[in-house]
Amino acid sequence: MPSILNLGFLLVFVTSQLNMIISVDAHIPFPRSLVFSTYRDKLQELLPYMENVHRIDPKTYQQDNERVICTNEWHGGGEIPTIARAFIDEQMLSWTEHNVWNEADYSLEWRITTHAFTEAVSCYGKNHFRDCGDTTIVENRGELVIHTHQIEGIPDFLKGQVAEFVEDFLSQKIGPNLTQMGEGVRQYLEKAA
Repeated sequence: MPSILNLGFLLVFVTSQLNMIISVDAHIPFPRSLVFSTYRDKLQELLPYMENVHRIDPKTYQQDNERVICTNEWHGGGEIPTIARAFIDEQMLSWTEHNVWNEADYSLEWRITTHAFTEAVSCYGKNHFRDCGDTTIVENRGELVIHTHQIEGIPDFLKGQVAEFVEDFLSQKIGPNLTQMGEGVRQYLEKAA
């Protein structure tokens, strides 16, 4: 049975910022148009397949020809390690996702705004839904950047350590979330077939 492949992260330390390249592919044995519309339109139905997400609140939705522009607020789950609670609370597990779905080329441009350390975290990317016979390959590509000098409320001498922790924490959430989403779409479509 096809499954998620190519889970890759590349970490780069640049003076006063940490960069993480996001690269996760999902192979889903269904037609591209169906996979694309399921990702875009069935988020609530996919929640049971994503253990790190408690809920998704749709905020905006606008259809413009072959494009859908929408905003969703995600509320994650999972445990926060005791040592991290001094710096990260439940707010760190929530984010707002700004999306532009383009049906003309089966792509999704996205940008995430975190609800904690908002000024210090940039996360954005573009996903492509590739037609590969009777399978769709979803190429999730993006970048997470943490600007250490912009972390507020933390003493300067701790900012680098906090940035590394935040980056590590987010990288442990992003990859599994994308993997679970792909697997969830596959399972959802298999049940609906």
